[in-house]
Amino acid sequence: MSGSRRFSEDTLAMLVAAAMLCISVLVTVLHSNGLLPSGGTVATAEGPFWQNPMKSLVSLPAAWEVHPFESKASWLWGVVSAALLITFVMSVVMWLGRGSEMSFWRPCAGVFVLSLLAYVLAEQKLVKYYGLEYALWALLIGLLVSNTTGVSKVLRAGARTELFMKTGLVLLGAEVLFGKLLALGLPGICVSWVVTPVVLIVTFWFGQRVLKMESAALNMVISADMSVCGVSAAIATAAACRAKKEELTTAVGISLAFTVMMMVAMPQLIRAMGLGPVVGGAWVGGTIDSTGAVGAAGAMLGEEAEVVATTIKMIQNMLIGVVAFGVAVYWVTCMERSAGTRPEISEIWRRFPRFILGFLGASVLMSVLYENLSGGADFVRAVVDGGTKTVRSWCFCMAFVSIGLETDLRTLGKFLRGGKPLTLYVCGQLLNLVLSLLMSLLMFEVVFPEAADVLRK
Repeated sequence: MSGSRRFSEDTLAMLVAAAMLCISVLVTVLHSNGLLPSGGTVATAEGPFWQNPMKSLVSLPAAWEVHPFESKASWLWGVVSAALLITFVMSVVMWLGRGSEMSFWRPCAGVFVLSLLAYVLAEQKLVKYYGLEYALWALLIGLLVSNTTGVSKVLRAGARTELFMKTGLVLLGAEVLFGKLLALGLPGICVSWVVTPVVLIVTFWFGQRVLKMESAALNMVISADMSVCGVSAAIATAAACRAKKEELTTAVGISLAFTVMMMVAMPQLIRAMGLGPVVGGAWVGGTIDSTGAVGAAGAMLGEEAEVVATTIKMIQNMLIGVVAFGVAVYWVTCMERSAGTRPEISEIWRRFPRFILGFLGASVLMSVLYENLSGGADFVRAVVDGGTKTVRSWCFCMAFVSIGLETDLRTLGKFLRGGKPLTLYVCGQLLNLVLSLLMSLLMFEVVFPEAADVLRK
């Protein structure tokens, strides 16, 4: 087959995510209509009850204390199934999109094995207690390999950070349901959509005018990472402003370190301040970078705080596309514009991370099904929790491993020199903490004290 086709990384990611979503939907429909073993739809008062057998076939490692295989239910076969599914779909899409890369299954499987090691380490109960998530372990494992033994040719071919991360983000769109996000109404939007752009703009200005950072791209990536939603926003923004891989790695490393610290410290601080679960959850959701860490920190404050925190973070996640588009426009029209030239619309489109369209498409599709399909809530839950959520988690983990594999620590020194990136992140996050807390108190305590009641139903 000709190798002339060169689908972009965004297109490949959307194709992989679409295939995964279709597989999960198809299996759910076939199983619930009795067309797969032990299938059959169970009728309820609200409509049919949907089930997805992929939940038991495709899984993540289980929590452990002494050794990884101590749980009665073995998770190994579920992990093997996940590996087969991901490597097969990725390899087929790479073959279709790049023509000569059907052999991608080998490097993809190699990255998956390293991701498995990261997940196993993260599931150890003591490690989990201290909030050392899989993302941190995945990054460290990748860095350890790349900076000690070196990355083999096969493994290097599998280190596709953008492909894995963008696939995971498109699948994340299936979990972002408009009806649930809008349930919080104006208070949730104000915490997520008013504070976030203010923090982003002020932090970027601070980095350029006060700290006088040498790299405007690094400044923007750190600002977006810290203010929007962590690594997801960093990757989208890095594409829009043409940041170097080392700059992206610097931003990701700082973000992960502070995410762990904030996930542990914020619940204790919220209790010490005597904040309620709604305000505390909103504050957590608006400030901690990682969606997973937001859920974990919210859970430490109780179920109500967890629901509010994750809802706020999901609303914030929807800004990824808007921020990426805004950065692309700003970079083309202001940062890179030569005197006497007019910026081209085509250049803005080339820089816009088009996988965001897949994210929005998945969100719209699942939102429509959730609201209009008979038993829509059960159907979406079966499709997402039973299949795409697990695949999304694996893709994110593989992305973090890939970041580590692609990073030479010796090249990061010039980006960290003088401590400016760290200073930028700390100052921006302090501003984010203050503004998010004030907005959470204003919206959920003063203006709309009953706003979170809808989430309890």
